[in-house]
Amino acid sequence: MTRVAPLAPALAEAARATARVAAGRSLDEPTEQGEARSAVLDLCYGTLRRYGRVHALVRALSRRGDAAPQVQALLWCALYALESGRYADYTVVDQAVRACALLEHWPARGYVNGVLRSYLRDRDALQRRVLADDEARYQHPRWWIELLRRELPQHWQPVLEAGNAHPPMCLRVNRRRAEPAAYLAQLAAAGLPARSVGAYALLLDKPVPVARLPGFAEGQVSVQDAGAQRCASLLDLAPGQRVLDACAAPGGKCAQMLEAAEVEMTALDADPARAARIAPGLARLGLSAKVIAADCTALDSWWDGRVFDRVLADVPCSGSGVARRHPDIKWLRRAGDVRGFAQRQAAVLDALWRVVAPGGKLLYVTCSVFRDENDAVLQAFGARTPRARRGRLPSGAAEQLLPCMEHDGFFYGLLEKAA
Repeated sequence: MTRVAPLAPALAEAARATARVAAGRSLDEPTEQGEARSAVLDLCYGTLRRYGRVHALVRALSRRGDAAPQVQALLWCALYALESGRYADYTVVDQAVRACALLEHWPARGYVNGVLRSYLRDRDALQRRVLADDEARYQHPRWWIELLRRELPQHWQPVLEAGNAHPPMCLRVNRRRAEPAAYLAQLAAAGLPARSVGAYALLLDKPVPVARLPGFAEGQVSVQDAGAQRCASLLDLAPGQRVLDACAAPGGKCAQMLEAAEVEMTALDADPARAARIAPGLARLGLSAKVIAADCTALDSWWDGRVFDRVLADVPCSGSGVARRHPDIKWLRRAGDVRGFAQRQAAVLDALWRVVAPGGKLLYVTCSVFRDENDAVLQAFGARTPRARRGRLPSGAAEQLLPCMEHDGFFYGLLEKAA
């Protein structure tokens, strides 16, 4: 019989992590390895994807407003574990009580035991009760739900559902080292079913560690969402062009452009630690670029005055189109953050427009589904920039991709500079 690792340590670590998120900090990567790491990740991500519901359940079940934050977070994680169906009910209750000791909250054991047992007794009635609240039903902050209702009246519910789902795992075949059809055959031979969702994009039926991907170490393939793989085709790349990836880390879009054409690439990122990851990632694929750690808006710190034929501006944004990959985002963002990102995006556009060659193109990209970060930014930029023309995407492709089972949510806007 296979020995199952105790759940209590994973619940305790997940409670610590989710309590930090509730206090306003980004989700930390667990320090555990192997099976323990997988359990903690599942509890953290699952709890945060269902935070609206588990938070409402605890409020409905508990009359204590003074419970320590880690104890409240432990209850959230335990409720997710009960709903996940991965563990027997009695195991979750027992291990959650034991986790109180690991968190050094021994007096809370009776409280945790009582809340979880009350939930098990009245589970169906409680679920119906809390689902009357939009945050509990849709698992997003109320301001986020209301904004999508206004901006996407025909699509807001599917977008919210996608934001709560497990993200797909998509691969990008390195066209310099492999062909999509041949790599599909390699995946099949390795017992990894997949299907084509783009010229070089392959969607796996189930996510797997990259070590299981045939030829990964040899640079045949990379992990990249299908929606993120649009940039090379939209920029109309050609050999010899000078290309700037202005917010490049960790380097996926930069690599895709280099795979597509023999261009002279400069890759910028404001974070030195993230910028340091770009070159090793390119080297695995047999590619190279000039990598600079610099803020793209501080032109004097990195620009030599030579203009670029193509510029990719993958700007900082709310991340609302990739919330399922980073479920803490939903609960860390505030309504005012969207306008703040839009101001930063406008500053990036104004700076980068100066480095675009006459007749050149700039591709504006976000992983957001909010209009204020996307079309509104480009409309305002066009109104204040006489030489900027809004370009049509090839084949009439849509600028806004909404998240679905095949890809995340992205916005792509093309700007062309008059010669």
